[in-house]
Amino acid sequence: MSLVKYLSSLLMIVIGIAVMVLLATVVFFVTIFVVSTGSDLAGYNPGDDYVVLSSTLIVVAVILTGGFTPRLSGNSDDDDAADDEFGDRTFR
Repeated sequence: MSLVKYLSSLLMIVIGIAVMVLLATVVFFVTIFVVSTGSDLAGYNPGDDYVVLSSTLIVVAVILTGGFTPRLSGNSDDDDAADDEFGDRTFR
């Protein structure tokens, strides 16, 4: 491989990381709004620390569960499983 291919691959990785950080930040702020609004609607008045903590836990759970495929709990001997282009790669 040439140096140009390595540098373009490195650039694509950096761009991908930057996009993921940007999306995670947007999701975090939306989650803060949802948690804060939901607690106000429920009649609670939590401190800002607890709103940020609960939003952080929710976002981390969403990010971690996003790595699992939807077919994780499904049966692997389905008839249409062989026809799928993107199968369950988790337990191979």
